[in-house]
Amino acid sequence: MKQTERITQMEQRLDRLSVAVMELSTALDKYETALEDKDILSQYYGSEAWKKDFADDEAGLLPPDLKRGVLSEDGLWNVLSDCRELNIRLSELLTKIIKQ
Repeated sequence: MKQTERITQMEQRLDRLSVAVMELSTALDKYETALEDKDILSQYYGSEAWKKDFADDEAGLLPPDLKRGVLSEDGLWNVLSDCRELNIRLSELLTKIIKQ
């Protein structure tokens, strides 16, 4: 490999890594902030308040234009499951990074 080819390849790797680091840092900041939301949603899901809200929705007692994705059992369960899976993935990645 010629010197200029090697330098070009390394420059491309530097660019990719720089972008990935910035994007991951931003995403981690957002996720860290959202963890409080996850904790509150976890407490709400299956609580007496959630059960009442769900039952009232089923009975047609809530305004028809009210956004109510939080009352979807699957939607809330799925996002909480996605958080658990992401946390496992982050933990595995950190373990791999620490071993390097």
